[in-house]
Amino acid sequence: MEDKGPGGRATGDRTWRGSARLAVCCALGFGGLTVGVDWDAGSLTPARALLWVTLSATILGMLLPARVTAGPGWLAVRGPLRRRTVRTDSLVSVGQYGDVAAHLVLRDTLGHRLELDPAVLHANPLLWHELDTGVRRSLERGTLRRGTEVLARLGHEIDDTNARAVLEASGLG
Repeated sequence: MEDKGPGGRATGDRTWRGSARLAVCCALGFGGLTVGVDWDAGSLTPARALLWVTLSATILGMLLPARVTAGPGWLAVRGPLRRRTVRTDSLVSVGQYGDVAAHLVLRDTLGHRLELDPAVLHANPLLWHELDTGVRRSLERGTLRRGTEVLARLGHEIDDTNARAVLEASGLG
């Protein structure tokens, strides 16, 4: 079930289910292997079984990707412990940090802040469209003071990726 924002419609990360399924499989595989090895060695006790289950749950929590949704004027990132939302139509700043594992940091006029993996926007043009529309409104209102160059560069990267995909799909690339 997708979150519905103030406008009543929402766009979600279409790659989230596959990533979540992979995280669950890795955690179950780890848990199954550790319990199996411990059982085979004859050293499995209830306390050790609880340890393996706890470690498997921790691995799941670390591997489970954040779920990103967006709608008219908002963007939300829901992780295992909390949900963060920013108003994209009243952004104050946008920053990109890191090179290899880059992430965007968005801040709005209400003081809300969220971090987002730019790869999610690359894989989901509809999420990018919602963010871009909100950024344009922020620029019109004059609230966005920092980060326009980051968004312009990201927009060009996403447009180039989508154009290449269209050309390859049509046999022209």
